[in-house]
Amino acid sequence: MTPRFFYLTTCGSLIGLIFLCLAWELRLAPIHPGGSWLVLKCVPLLAPLFGILNGRRYTYQWSSMLILPYFAEGIVRTSTDAGIGQFLAVGEILLAIAFFSAAIGYVRATRYC
Repeated sequence: MTPRFFYLTTCGSLIGLIFLCLAWELRLAPIHPGGSWLVLKCVPLLAPLFGILNGRRYTYQWSSMLILPYFAEGIVRTSTDAGIGQFLAVGEILLAIAFFSAAIGYVRATRYC
């Protein structure tokens, strides 16, 4: 697989996870009606966004660790939420796994460049 594939997968999954977090907590299945402060969980995802979009290898390295709490939240909310919240949690898990795998793949593919 090429670095371009890993780059596109990482960018797509990060942007998808940001939008999922916003939609989840503001509109689709907020904890409190009308939205909640939990929407601020997407703010840390904005920190690596420009580094990921610019292909900075160091950003890929540290952001692969940043994504793990989102994976853990998805696991917890899959078992505690019901209805649409459970499906959104599965989406969060899948996006976190895609981001983590693609970020590690990008770092390995660009190791000697």
